[in-house]
Amino acid sequence: MSTSRSESLHAESSKLTPGGVNSPVRAFRAVSGTPRYIARAAGSKIYDVDGREYVDYVLSWGPIMLGHAAPEIVEAVERAARDGTSFGAPSPYEVELAKLVVEAIPSVEMVRFVSSGTEACMTAIRLARAWTKREKIVKCAGCYHGHSDPLLVSAGSGALTLGIPDSPGVTAATAADTIVVPFNDDDTAGAAFAKHGEEIAAVIVEPVAGNMGFIPPAPGYLERLRTLTSQAGALFIMDEVMTGFRLHYGSAQQLYGIEADLTTLGKVIGAGLPVAAIGGKREIMERLAPSGDVYQAGTLSGNPLAMAAGAAQLRALRDGDAYERIERAGSALIAGLRETFAEARVAAQIGRIGSMWGLFFNASPVTDLTTAKKSDTKAFARFFHAMLDRGVYLAPSQFEAAFLSAAHSDDDVARTVSAARDSLAAMASAR
Repeated sequence: MSTSRSESLHAESSKLTPGGVNSPVRAFRAVSGTPRYIARAAGSKIYDVDGREYVDYVLSWGPIMLGHAAPEIVEAVERAARDGTSFGAPSPYEVELAKLVVEAIPSVEMVRFVSSGTEACMTAIRLARAWTKREKIVKCAGCYHGHSDPLLVSAGSGALTLGIPDSPGVTAATAADTIVVPFNDDDTAGAAFAKHGEEIAAVIVEPVAGNMGFIPPAPGYLERLRTLTSQAGALFIMDEVMTGFRLHYGSAQQLYGIEADLTTLGKVIGAGLPVAAIGGKREIMERLAPSGDVYQAGTLSGNPLAMAAGAAQLRALRDGDAYERIERAGSALIAGLRETFAEARVAAQIGRIGSMWGLFFNASPVTDLTTAKKSDTKAFARFFHAMLDRGVYLAPSQFEAAFLSAAHSDDDVARTVSAARDSLAAMASAR
């Protein structure tokens, strides 16, 4: 089927917007080709401007838990919009969503809403530095915490070198305050604290990595980070922008039995509208202005449409059977994909926790950024396009997690597994 309308729109957009997209992850640079321009979505499906239907496993990069255009979300937004789209003043919607978040996550005693995950993580870092009166931050290579300067860094040439700028415009001085260690590496994290412990304000980590592909934490790894930070008087920041309410009603912390000092949230708590949050211990959170001396502000923070949508989604997740439905679909999907790849004799790492899942074209286990980079990205690109041709929409990069919603049905799973079987067969015949 033709993609001419997407191609035309992308050509026009490329003259108006850098790269033709408003976020780099939407581009098809890693897989080549033209991004599909989406006209509408419903349930587990998205529909492009050329009229093609796809089973969607991107789900707006994580927020869509109930399915696209879920009636309870649409009704909540419409109801809120009739009363005004933005006030620039406190509203009951903020209180309602705050109550739901605080009730769901034991480590979050207070919460501050912002508009993006980048803003949430940036604020958490500022708060940690103020609380500890220290400057250095530890992050894991491959974990993404937004594009603020202190976190947009990569590892230096050695495991314990300080960060180096990962983008032009980030100063070397800013990057030098960030220590980059491998994900799932207890020893290097311990060495970082042994060398810099009195200077470290916080560790920030994704409890389940989703921005270098789907990578779960190794047994005991998160517990080790919790111990290291506690012993050093540093804060433990869990970046749950992706995992919060997606893996469990509440947080990944509850799955792993760990409490963070600060937690960043996003995506699911806004049901697809722009919203994120910082939450944590009351005494730390009260350092934020206007209660305290750490400044943070946002004109559209606590936007009533976003608050209403988020509250509607959290209530539905709390009171309904969404997680049970996702678990059934997820179990069938992963089992089907593993069997399909095994039958095709294609080496792959396929895993899942709750509604997050991932696929690496890699013969060896993937535990960190180094092992993720050993994956066959060219094979993934061929697979991505073969699946796209068969009506299955995956993230256009080997290094992104995939997602499930409560709207994904047995038929969607069967269609996806069948598409994977046909795609691998087509790839084999084209060699």
